[in-house]
Amino acid sequence: QVQLVESGGGLVQAGGSLRLSCAASGSIHLIPTMGWSRQAPGNEREPVAAITTRGATHYVHSVKGRFTISTDNAGKWYLQMDNLKPEDTAIYYCNAGYPMNPLSLSEYHYWGQGTQVTVSS
Repeated sequence: QVQLVESGGGLVQAGGSLRLSCAASGSIHLIPTMGWSRQAPGNEREPVAAITTRGATHYVHSVKGRFTISTDNAGKWYLQMDNLKPEDTAIYYCNAGYPMNPLSLSEYHYWGQGTQVTVSS
């Protein structure tokens, strides 16, 4: 079994930065893809970024050039968020699994509980 725990959320002004961390326990070394998703109030959960153990990264258009996903390939991965905008406000979740499409949330098996990110204008 795999458990995921996020940390690093908080309140930041527009233009600021935050770094989210995800720590996995269990057989994470068997899982090839790790990612981040988010859910804003009233919206469906949406993908943000993903990374494979081979280092391939994937981003949704709205965060390209501002967010960076990385991993230590030892059970932790990160989301560096720069130039944050109020529309980035959401609960951020880390996820892991075996997706054919790294940005397809329905193909992920493991989820964290989420961490709140609030960006003020």
